Amino acid sequence: MNRFFVLSSFISSSSAAAQPKAPLLSQSSHLQVISMEEDKHSSCDNTAETGDGCSILLELSDVDPLFDKKKRLLNDGGFDVKEIVHIKSSLDSGSLQSTLNQMLQIARIIHLDEVELYFGPVGGLGFYSPRNEMEAQNFILSLIESSLSGQVHTQAHALQDLRDAIINRIHELGTENKVENKIDTNYKCDKENCLIQWAENNGAKTRLHIAYIQGAGRGAIATEDLEVGDIAMEIPTSIIISEYLVYKSDMYQILERIDGMSSETMSLLWSMKERHNCHSQFKIYFDALPENFNTGLSFGVEAIMALDGTLLFEEIMQAKEHLRVQYDELFPALSNDHPDIFPPELYTWEQFLWACELWYSNSMKIMFADGKLRTCLIPVAGFLNHSLHPHIVHYGKVDPATNSLKFPLSRPCSVGEQCCLSYGNFSGSHLITFYGFLPQGDNPYDVIPLDFDVDQVDTMEDCPLSNWTTHMVRGTWLSENQNIFYYGLPSPLLDFLRSARTQMPFTKTLIKANLEVDKEVLEDLQSTFNDMVENLSDLDSFDREISSWDVKLALEFKEMQRRIVTSILTSCSTGIKLVEYELSKCKAEE
Repeated sequence: MNRFFVLSSFISSSSAAAQPKAPLLSQSSHLQVISMEEDKHSSCDNTAETGDGCSILLELSDVDPLFDKKKRLLNDGGFDVKEIVHIKSSLDSGSLQSTLNQMLQIARIIHLDEVELYFGPVGGLGFYSPRNEMEAQNFILSLIESSLSGQVHTQAHALQDLRDAIINRIHELGTENKVENKIDTNYKCDKENCLIQWAENNGAKTRLHIAYIQGAGRGAIATEDLEVGDIAMEIPTSIIISEYLVYKSDMYQILERIDGMSSETMSLLWSMKERHNCHSQFKIYFDALPENFNTGLSFGVEAIMALDGTLLFEEIMQAKEHLRVQYDELFPALSNDHPDIFPPELYTWEQFLWACELWYSNSMKIMFADGKLRTCLIPVAGFLNHSLHPHIVHYGKVDPATNSLKFPLSRPCSVGEQCCLSYGNFSGSHLITFYGFLPQGDNPYDVIPLDFDVDQVDTMEDCPLSNWTTHMVRGTWLSENQNIFYYGLPSPLLDFLRSARTQMPFTKTLIKANLEVDKEVLEDLQSTFNDMVENLSDLDSFDREISSWDVKLALEFKEMQRRIVTSILTSCSTGIKLVEYELSKCKAEE
């Protein structure tokens, strides 16, 4: 078995349905690689000229891991997996909005992730989440712009009108989700400004400056109004820290002989030494890094104990244990055998943990021009903070024409506004463990996974949307359907629990048998979460005013978890009352 694989084999996938057992650098780094699927959809092959205008093809990829469930949703909406939308050469206002809504319905389903698909729409007109809506809108925009630039039709007026309409929708979504940030003018960003100057001297371009934002630390602020498609930042590959630098170092010949040594781990070990190199090309970059990253991996004993009874407790404990084991397998052996290359004073446990936190919280997965995906550190780009409503979503692919990494906007960013990107569709526990913060607002990926023995229940093979192998819950305030048979809870979960109680097909009709099944389901859920809320009830025993940063963050997470559990209990209690009321009516009619 390969031993030295730590930093490339241990973080969970970006699916929030699964809680990570231990961190994995290559998947925890805060980059979502630009979708190859988007490139395919935005090509001119998706547009064709017709006698009276043109048509655009919206296609669900047949390699989508959620293909069957998405296909079912598309079919239920009257669409196919390859849907052609006809656009007349002249559209009145009503037809324009109708065409756009039709395209958005399809695009939303195409871009659903596992959590969004599991919980379903949370608003009217098929709205799933701000993330999904922005993806769908930008997808439609890319198809329209591809059609306009391809000159595949003779009349562009309707497409131009459609483009203006989708741009307006993007602006509206951005306005709804705009977050106000307060800048601390007392904090002088001298090191950060030196880093930007160094980067620009080496070919970088940026329309952002660095400031200290209250509650968020350092962040990137727009120096001018930026529109959809504008490049907020462009970084040449010549100043990107990647495995190439390790290959040129004296430690490479030693590390490559170690069985299972990944390129990510090599890069991490290289950075531990390079950080102290006074003649390093990246000295200004390392000087601008914080002495402490304050992620969950640095939580002290009191903070860890405050998390007792939560998923985050297990996640942090397993991650730290894993890192310690891996460090002990590498050191002091490397320092003993090669003290000149791995000086003991530079490769302590504390230095190793610092480097792990650096790469977890700042690294990005980059697709280079040769087609290879590499984990890298990107000077200046590391100042871009995460948001549930990011401006930048698709990034991480080197432009071969300029040999640079570009960060284009998916929604507008006003001058003076913090420009954010998405680190991924992560839960709060993941963000605390590897990044050291909880995002502002309601995170739809803050889910609580539920463990069931699925083999004990017959799956409904004729209904792909019900055939889930994992189940979860989240805050029921995110659901608008609190009515009977729904209760603000996810339908796949309710269907699964119902199927465990009756062999008969369940129909959402107000008959005694169905109501009795639902009452049992709700009472069982209520019992489960009553036990859980008891483990989250000791928040008042801590004095937050004098607590350290890690204890405060632990309590913030625990409070969020309690809010989720309390909402589920409230929904169960309300649901039971609804069911009992309908049961009383059934008995009265007997």
